[in-house]
Amino acid sequence: MIGVFDSGFGGLTILQKLRHTLPQYDYLYLGDNARAPYGSRSFETIYRYTLQSVRELFHRGCPLVILACNTASAKALRSIQQQVLPVEFPDRRVLGIVRPTAEEIGNFSKTGHIGIFATAGTVSSNSYVLEISHFFPNLKVTQHACPMWVPLVEYGERGTEGARFFVKKDVDQLLAADPEIDTVLLACTHYPLLEDEIRAALPPHVRLVVQGDIVADKTLDYLKRHVDMENRLSKGGSVHYLTTDTAEFFKKGAFRFGMENISAESLTF
Repeated sequence: MIGVFDSGFGGLTILQKLRHTLPQYDYLYLGDNARAPYGSRSFETIYRYTLQSVRELFHRGCPLVILACNTASAKALRSIQQQVLPVEFPDRRVLGIVRPTAEEIGNFSKTGHIGIFATAGTVSSNSYVLEISHFFPNLKVTQHACPMWVPLVEYGERGTEGARFFVKKDVDQLLAADPEIDTVLLACTHYPLLEDEIRAALPPHVRLVVQGDIVADKTLDYLKRHVDMENRLSKGGSVHYLTTDTAEFFKKGAFRFGMENISAESLTF
């Protein structure tokens, strides 16, 4: 199976895009719901939690794991790839979602000015700024942390007056920091659920980029280029779910992400 990890429910937006683009593969999703959100946690804590989850997915037979969490990708991926895989799992691979998004984001902008909405953890890591500079060195990147957006999604507040208030406040602050921004990236997998509120707050000329399609297309390209890995993946079109919280909690949360009749296995570390 292809393992898909997220700190909570946000990675379901990535999983949905993966299943749409690569429907033939089997998937195992792990949400660390009991310890979410990761956005405000320390580097050491995020690394430890992410590594535990990656090891669990490896243990359950996933040769390839995708960190469908921007915070985990920003703060844990490189250490896992460089320090853990060569020693413990030389035949396994872990991919993130920051780099594939950074490889494409500059192609959407005409002014050369983009904005990024993300968690405090992703913003403080500067991962997007650094990765984007490799591919688009002349692109001006302005980041803005949105600490209220994940709770708005998690507690089912999207579509409310409160959600519109906080989204508009953050959009206005980002555009005030750089009025030349013509492209905005949602660099948290929860944020697509606030897409209607975000689009309503953005000026018509500003393009909104949701990274799920980019990640799915990049994963497809990766498997085409790595035939040995592709041949190791089972192709039954199934998906299974794991959560560090209760199965009932996961089912209710997944429903808010448009997924009905989800059954999950509860696990503890």
